[in-house]
Amino acid sequence: MAEEVVIVSAARTPIGKFGKSLRGLSAEQLGTIAAKAAITRSGLDPATIQQTIFGSVLQAGQGQNIARQIELNAGLPVTSTAMTINQVCGSSLKAIRLGQSAILMGDADIVLVGGTESMSNAPYLTPQTRWGRKFGDITLTDSLAHDGLTDAFTNIPMGITAENVAAQFHISRADQDAFALRSQRRATAAQQANRFADEIVPVSLGTTTLTTDEAVRTTTSREQLAALRPAFKSAGTVTAGNAAGLNDGAAAMILMKKSTAQAAGIAYLATLRGYQEVGIDPAIMGYAPVTAIQQLLTKTQRSVSDIDRFELNEAFAAQSVAVSRALALPDDRLNVNGGAIALGHPLGASGTRIVVTLLYELLHSGTHLGVASMCIGGGMGMALMIESN
Repeated sequence: MAEEVVIVSAARTPIGKFGKSLRGLSAEQLGTIAAKAAITRSGLDPATIQQTIFGSVLQAGQGQNIARQIELNAGLPVTSTAMTINQVCGSSLKAIRLGQSAILMGDADIVLVGGTESMSNAPYLTPQTRWGRKFGDITLTDSLAHDGLTDAFTNIPMGITAENVAAQFHISRADQDAFALRSQRRATAAQQANRFADEIVPVSLGTTTLTTDEAVRTTTSREQLAALRPAFKSAGTVTAGNAAGLNDGAAAMILMKKSTAQAAGIAYLATLRGYQEVGIDPAIMGYAPVTAIQQLLTKTQRSVSDIDRFELNEAFAAQSVAVSRALALPDDRLNVNGGAIALGHPLGASGTRIVVTLLYELLHSGTHLGVASMCIGGGMGMALMIESN
């Protein structure tokens, strides 16, 4: 029987609003909080963890190899190794895959994986000043927009790619607003029922502690969403209300070989069952999860009806609706606790975040098979299948 890799523990920070509660914490600090929580929950000695793989997108000014910073600050030994991944929104979903690969290839027995992002602390850059500026103005480049939210090939913002998806696949403004309202209402209900409590590690902020995702708009209405102006083009349909926001947060997991866990009597939460990533036209990057999920289901010999829960990263309502329709995803199994439109989308953390949320939803609901998927700037998509224990 082929070796399998399991998730021993999983944790995430609350997701902070742009410039709000988590602004004072760096991406390294957020990642370390999530990493320490995952290690504590695993019950493992940090000295037994041999490798760390973390995703992070907005890396300017973070210092060398943020994964290594997180690794050592979380208590791992200096003999461990670390790698930082940047595959835009898919960074920390890819980190999970790379952790799985490292274990199966015999490079490590236990791996810490995850992602972190502080969009609030993304710096402005002055590339013209390296060799001096003799005359004229100096232009600042916003690393948040340039490195995180702008297509490198066409120089268009990610919001325009969502407009392209809306136009090509006939997703109306009303469709998008309805999906956004659904996300907010489901996230609100989940918060009120404390359904995120098990996955979140509280973050101490001196005199206060952040325990819940602070971007959820509990009182949003259809009328309020309809009143918002288009954000990216005058006659467009994508608004601040039907797109994910700018956020801060981190998530982490401990992976190990199933046979090792079983032999040592270590409880595990889920098994990694399959993975797929694909590339498509960057101009409609939001549609990529369709192909990624289709190929994942084919590879694992499963169908949509076999999957108990789908966790789709809601970068934009336009692409979320397009993906849901193309795959005929059942509404009662898709983002049942809301998604990134309500909770937030801290770029490099989101891949692991949606898997953490999916995992705990499977455990809480007593269901088994789940698929997490996301679109990625530059025209890519990823999908990961897990089975709860």
